[in-house]
Amino acid sequence: MIPELGHFALILALVLATVQSVVPLVGAARRDGRWMAVAEPAAIGQAAVLVVAFAALTYAYVVSDFTVTNVVVNSHSDKPLLYKITGTWGNHEGSLLLWVLVLAVFGAAIALFARSMPATLKARTLAVQGLVGVGFLAFTLFTSNPFLRLDVAPIDGQDLNPLLQDPGLAFHPPLLYLGYVGLSTAFSFAVAALIEGRVDAAWARWMRPWALIAWATLTLGIALGSWWAYYELGWGGWWFWDPVENASLMPWLAATALIHCALVVERRNAMKAWTLFLAILCFALSLLGTFLVRSGVLTSVHAFAVDPDRGLFILLLIALSVGPAFILFAWRAPKLAPGGLFGPISREGALMMNNLFLCAALGTVFVGTLYPLALELLGGERVSVGPPFFNLTFVPLMVPLVVLMGIGPMLAWKTGDLGGLMGRLAWAAGLTLAAVVGAALLAGDRASVLALAGLGIGIWAVAAAFVDLGERVRLGRIAPSASVRRLGGLPATAWSSFLGHAGLGAAIIGMAASTAFVSERIEVLAPGETIEVGGHLLRFEEVVDVRGPNYVAEQARLTLLGSDGEGADGGPLVLTPERRWYPVAGMRTTEAAIRTWLVADLYAVLGDPRGDDGARTFRIYHHPMVPWIWLGSALTALGGFVGMADRRLRRARPAARPVTVPASAQPAE
Repeated sequence: MIPELGHFALILALVLATVQSVVPLVGAARRDGRWMAVAEPAAIGQAAVLVVAFAALTYAYVVSDFTVTNVVVNSHSDKPLLYKITGTWGNHEGSLLLWVLVLAVFGAAIALFARSMPATLKARTLAVQGLVGVGFLAFTLFTSNPFLRLDVAPIDGQDLNPLLQDPGLAFHPPLLYLGYVGLSTAFSFAVAALIEGRVDAAWARWMRPWALIAWATLTLGIALGSWWAYYELGWGGWWFWDPVENASLMPWLAATALIHCALVVERRNAMKAWTLFLAILCFALSLLGTFLVRSGVLTSVHAFAVDPDRGLFILLLIALSVGPAFILFAWRAPKLAPGGLFGPISREGALMMNNLFLCAALGTVFVGTLYPLALELLGGERVSVGPPFFNLTFVPLMVPLVVLMGIGPMLAWKTGDLGGLMGRLAWAAGLTLAAVVGAALLAGDRASVLALAGLGIGIWAVAAAFVDLGERVRLGRIAPSASVRRLGGLPATAWSSFLGHAGLGAAIIGMAASTAFVSERIEVLAPGETIEVGGHLLRFEEVVDVRGPNYVAEQARLTLLGSDGEGADGGPLVLTPERRWYPVAGMRTTEAAIRTWLVADLYAVLGDPRGDDGARTFRIYHHPMVPWIWLGSALTALGGFVGMADRRLRRARPAARPVTVPASAQPAE
């Protein structure tokens, strides 16, 4: 009965989405307030019934209802409760249900919280959001229904992919979807603005918080996926340029450009057409990622489905949603009135250069990801584009981008004084140079030019962020107590910029140091033998058999010797890497043991047995600064969330500028 309730709720959601997409749009064209008012209850109702549908599927997983096909294929009665719940979205059908739920929740949030928006703009924004929902709800119901029943229920299920039975993967997809799907709000705002002919500072102020929350959650989702790959896959790496990883990076790069452009529109009424284009592009790239994951064109642990028919359906959805949006942009954008003028040496100029480098980097990732697929589709040979390509194309573009990131926030709007600015940033430049020279001397032959450049720009970004903060509070030029008072009175945008830029710099330091200065040992050890890696001494004690709720495992015990080998209880610190066997899935996984300090990780992986004396193969890494990757990513995301607290975004009604599209281009009444 519960699955049937979920199925009915899904059908009702499609009906409400259709009403939400049609009635308010017609009402806005006719300036009919009653028809436009339908948008809000339809959006809230759609979200409510999708909550019911998602809860029904979750219930089926929790109680192991093996009359539901989706539960049979992706669950097992012995699976821990956490992974029964997360199994709800650990598959194509369930994850698609989560996708449409997040889409509807964003629509309901706009309906509830965007109270100060003009009625026509709000109605059109919610209508566009509803149109996207219609497409994906139809996709869910007609090709990917998660509530299909079995005539004869099996005794037990087939289990979830063991690689997905992990806390990191429990929360990675929801965060990623909040980012992916959250960018639909920027898309809806952009299309509504193009229809209405309103692109000004007030529009940017309404759109920016939704873009910020999507960008921040996408940042967390990507970082959590990277962390999962690092500790779960046993390769000791945190990014592999996998096409599905790239599919999440591309909308992040576009969204980073978007949130900076929206600030220019809000402050200077400039770069309006480019901001609209980025808002459409962000969601187009999100849909591209959805296609790559669900079409079967890729074979990846990240992929949810291998059905080409579903891929064609998604391509049709992309064509029907993004295609008309770009056509509308091509028609409207040339008619937008130009905004405020600015000099090349100004904050606007720096943000424009920031956008150029971000989009160039996005282009390299796009080509590197899709070129092999296009070549194979056209009948060519199968090729692989991996880290060497991206290291030589993407990474060099990041160097000037991050340099500009340190300079831009300290430039004035409209026109700036570059000479005076360089004097204020001399301390940051000196610290960067000293740190790079010191790292080169310590690393010797191990230091590559790219690694030192990465380390340098990371240190520069952090140092420049602190210099900017010091300049804002006039540190050293007024009394310390006055600087502290100014620090407490800084606007949210200042803290957002500081946290975002310093966090990204810290993450870059972690990326560069862990890549350039990693120590790796692969050794066969017998019980009692020791190994030294990165200045740490480990002794192999034994291998014992352990049993989990739905797996059996071999667990090695490695004692960390020396002063850094003391555990929380005062005894020796023991690393316990495992090799697990999941009998239902018939799959083996590797569980790395990681000892984390703030400045490094010690990472141990258990390998195959060697000989009859209990010897085992071990792969052990020492990763300097690798924790900074995820700490920095968390700070960067926090910067996005803090930016949403900007008091300008909470004003009842921003002062609107005159409509920027000529009257001749306005839609017919």
